[in-house]
Amino acid sequence: MGRLARNTHRMIKAHAARGDELASRGDFSGALHAYNDGWRLLPDPKEDWDAATWLLGSIADVSFQAGWYTNARRALDFVMYCPNAIGNPFLHLRRGQVLFEQGEYDGAADELIRAYMGGGPEIFESDDPKYLAFLRTRAILP
Repeated sequence: MGRLARNTHRMIKAHAARGDELASRGDFSGALHAYNDGWRLLPDPKEDWDAATWLLGSIADVSFQAGWYTNARRALDFVMYCPNAIGNPFLHLRRGQVLFEQGEYDGAADELIRAYMGGGPEIFESDDPKYLAFLRTRAILP
């Protein structure tokens, strides 16, 4: 894998920054469009680029926050083929939360314990406490 062309990287970062700003204001639809604009700029195969990991993570995050679990799930399933995704506590957290919301409790427990192991209990602090409470029913935690 090489490096993205400087101009392409700059444009992707600009779309991502716009998405971050829109997400921070609660405009999840606008944020999703901005992240997707950046995604479309990635050369194929998209899963080879580091930018794919953070773009898909952002797409998954904003989709989760909006309650669009199917969209979040698609992004989270694909991101696991991208650089440095496996072992990323935040991605495992979001994946576990989405699986929980979709009623896939065994998969949710597996992903949430990965998040806990990589990020500790702190990774759960800004989210609904139900996820950590659920994990405590499946694992003995300190």
